[in-house]
Amino acid sequence: MRYSGWKVIKEALTGHRGWGPAWRDATPQAQYDYVIIGGGGHGLATAYYLAKQFKQSRIAVVEKGWIGGGNVGRNTTIIRSNYLLDGNEPFYEFSLKLWEGLEQELNYNAMVSQRGILNLIHSDAQRDAFTRRGNAMILNGADAELLSTQQILDRYPFLNVNDARFPIKGGLAQHRGGTVRHDAVAWGYARGADQCGVDIIQNCEVTGFRIENGTVKGVETSRGFIGAKKVAACVAGSSSRLMEKAGMRLPIESHVLQAFVSEGLKPVLPGVITFGAGHFYCSQSDKGGLVFGGDIDGYNSYAQRGNLPVVEDVAEGGMAIFPMLGRARLLRMWGGIMDMSMDGSPIIDRTHVDGLYFNGGWCYGGFKATPASGYAYAHLLATDRPHETATAYRFDRFAKGRMIDEKGMGNQPNLH
Repeated sequence: MRYSGWKVIKEALTGHRGWGPAWRDATPQAQYDYVIIGGGGHGLATAYYLAKQFKQSRIAVVEKGWIGGGNVGRNTTIIRSNYLLDGNEPFYEFSLKLWEGLEQELNYNAMVSQRGILNLIHSDAQRDAFTRRGNAMILNGADAELLSTQQILDRYPFLNVNDARFPIKGGLAQHRGGTVRHDAVAWGYARGADQCGVDIIQNCEVTGFRIENGTVKGVETSRGFIGAKKVAACVAGSSSRLMEKAGMRLPIESHVLQAFVSEGLKPVLPGVITFGAGHFYCSQSDKGGLVFGGDIDGYNSYAQRGNLPVVEDVAEGGMAIFPMLGRARLLRMWGGIMDMSMDGSPIIDRTHVDGLYFNGGWCYGGFKATPASGYAYAHLLATDRPHETATAYRFDRFAKGRMIDEKGMGNQPNLH
């Protein structure tokens, strides 16, 4: 079934009796060529591109819960490619280009909205740093514009530009950035992968790996053993627990990242804004709620819930630039489990076990990377060579001192 305006009109006139499931709820087969562990955005995108772009078959995605129940449905929906380092910027720009054609590619309304993102500047030193970042973006083919205080005030008249503690001295804008409906991304990729013949197996938790003579033979699951020639792990914050079953200790910590949504409001925030003097980012959803977040919670956890000190810290950051935020009621909040790598950048690589591959360490950048992560991971699985935009995302960079330290914070995951 292809979705279209004519299809919507036809179903409206015939009682909506012609809609079918978006994807099959498959029963696991005994053997596959590829088993992808994790039915989130990255796992589903990997399966889709592996089948569609690289013409591979006999692919299964196994998910311990339900599609859209993990981090892909627990984030603040922002997409952007405003990175600095050569190891990151080409990859995220590739991802943003894939976002721009995603709805046509999948024939699915993921609500991609390139409403722009603005990083506020509050000091002269920060202006220098953002100027450098903007130039790096432009050199890598992305768009960037340095805005003056008056230009910002013209676009966002509600901002407190003359705050005594955090005066706004300018901003770095990427007009192609924006937001996407997070769970719709999972649904769109699941539907696309299913149409390409991929088996999507929900409520199927991986409990172990079957490894013989250094080669993976398949996975043990709550629904029995599933054989595979290649196994691809892609489980975000659960990466350490999963790969421990294969005898691996990862350079990754798991932390909780909270997200918040206010009550529905009339349009007040046309784009995405980030606070430069603290960690706060905010956009307004199409339903009217202000969607915002900040720092991770300061302790390791696998729980999808947060704590009140971080709620207070995020609210303080919002009030510093949006005094009007104090009038809005908080409607709901949730937590995602972030797989924080030692340098704040991801890993897409083969492991020491033949046939076992790993994708993780996305920190704060997982959602915006979804299309490029899936494409690059599929490229690695199909060819055993890294994609040209992901050559730096290797395990051995930590041993060889080739860290991709975007924030310059050193090897402390909680600071990235």
